[in-house]
Amino acid sequence: MMSWTEKNHELVKEFVFDDFIQAWAFMSKVAIVAEKMNHHPNWTNVYHKVSIRLSTHDAGNTVTDLDRELAKKIDQLL
Repeated sequence: MMSWTEKNHELVKEFVFDDFIQAWAFMSKVAIVAEKMNHHPNWTNVYHKVSIRLSTHDAGNTVTDLDRELAKKIDQLL
């Protein structure tokens, strides 16, 4: 599994699934975790790929421990 990369003051990772339904199900799980943390990702979905970018707006759009914590929880959903 690919690890998160820090790029342009964001944690970045792309997830690839077998199909759109699996990608959407993953996004639904991430949404629940993100909402509980009140920390929401920037993301895109095209068919079976989900790209996620994490940074903290309140910290000047940079990577914080909150982003690292959300990234870890996202990985645990797989």
